[in-house]
Amino acid sequence: MVTHKWQQPDLIAPHSDLDLRLVLDAAPPSWGDFNTRVAAAHTASVAADPAHGRLLEHPPGYAFTTAELDAGLVQPAEVATWAPVHGSQQILGRWMKAADAEPWTAADARFYWALLDARVAGRYRLAADATDNVHRDLSGYLRHCVAWHYVAPCWFAAACLATHSRLPGKLDALTRWRPGDSGHHAELFASHAGPVGSRPTPAPRLLMRHAHSAVQAALRYTPASFCEPGGRPGLGLRREWAMTAGMLRVKPARWRYYLDPPPGIATGYLIAREAKELTAAQAALERLAGHGTAEERSMAARVAAVLPPPGTPTSAGLLRDLLRSWSRAGAALEDFLTGPTQTMEGAPL
Repeated sequence: MVTHKWQQPDLIAPHSDLDLRLVLDAAPPSWGDFNTRVAAAHTASVAADPAHGRLLEHPPGYAFTTAELDAGLVQPAEVATWAPVHGSQQILGRWMKAADAEPWTAADARFYWALLDARVAGRYRLAADATDNVHRDLSGYLRHCVAWHYVAPCWFAAACLATHSRLPGKLDALTRWRPGDSGHHAELFASHAGPVGSRPTPAPRLLMRHAHSAVQAALRYTPASFCEPGGRPGLGLRREWAMTAGMLRVKPARWRYYLDPPPGIATGYLIAREAKELTAAQAALERLAGHGTAEERSMAARVAAVLPPPGTPTSAGLLRDLLRSWSRAGAALEDFLTGPTQTMEGAPL
């Protein structure tokens, strides 16, 4: 199965890219060979059409197995946003229904607060939204960045936190959640998903001023504290393992594509972005290395040793070194990527 994050109305042509997720019937015999094939398929897809340089900005971000989804090991807040690209909509619907039925936990709160923390208090910068692969309607793309990379994710996260619900998408949140006197903010930015002629067209910098006001309005209705941990006992660590492995399984495909993209495609800004994701992976591996059996702790620690120290800037040279280290790690890395053990014990994270 192939899915993408966010719902169809959230994909605004020609500006949105696809955050793809892969679901496999079982772990492949070799994750290394799997990544080589994914990188080749992605490169061929981008080379087939210049517009794909933006639409398929990067290879898939996660790969999971059906067993992990059946066991509820994929973060429910993540599954709630999925929409089908290829595969059974009925099966995906079953997983989404199960995710929706999961009790709200501190892990949910952390998931949505992470979306906010990355953007609020001046952390979102329009200049950081790269335009390298945008070849038409640049001002429209910059307005898209303000509306859909800044306001809409913040509104979505705030709505989920305020209502303790896992909403499926950005437009859904802007439409359904309009607390107090915030309706005019939601209406302005929801119109970005409408027909081209109905979208707001102020200069991006002016739209940014409206955006700051909208985000502040949403934050006024956002609870500041996490709820107590909950959910099924012992699930937290297994889910942490599945999410970390799910991201790392497809990292080499991304690195290969970034290092050797089709002619005319820029990937330098994507290489730089890897630093943040690798730091997050290191933090997760550190937590996993402190729990479970001695073998499980050792496995997580060995994978952490392959990655650069947290906060290390990423460059093309570093990614080449990582690919070589990945290959040398062999069975230790493959065992970790195969998936979370069924026996991990510990409090939900």
